[in-house]
Amino acid sequence: MHKAWIAAVLALMLSLGSAAAPAQIAPQQPPAQIAPQQPQDVLAPAPKLNLTLEQRHTIRELVKDMKADTADVKAEIGEPIPQGITPRPMPSEVGQKVPQVKSHRFILTEQQILIVDPKDNKVADVIKLAAE
Repeated sequence: MHKAWIAAVLALMLSLGSAAAPAQIAPQQPPAQIAPQQPQDVLAPAPKLNLTLEQRHTIRELVKDMKADTADVKAEIGEPIPQGITPRPMPSEVGQKVPQVKSHRFILTEQQILIVDPKDNKVADVIKLAAE
């Protein structure tokens, strides 16, 4: 009878020990550490300005007669501007009429106006000089 009692206690200890082990391992699993980083990715700001047609027309009309900075630049929204080209400050008249681009800079080519975000020098919008 004494052997049976010892066997029962050992079985109980083993079952409790294996049940406690996963609880100790769970907080150390990598997915729990990765999950908090996902909302930051979702909340990343969009690089595009979402200008209205009227705002785009206003910018085009106020900038189109200036001297072009370069013949042509191949840059898409969200891409960094090409090296060797320095964007100009946005004209004050444009900033007054389209406040959301007031702090931005721009590059004028023969074909388009690249609006550049000064924080990261990436293209925030592209306005074609030919009417849209």
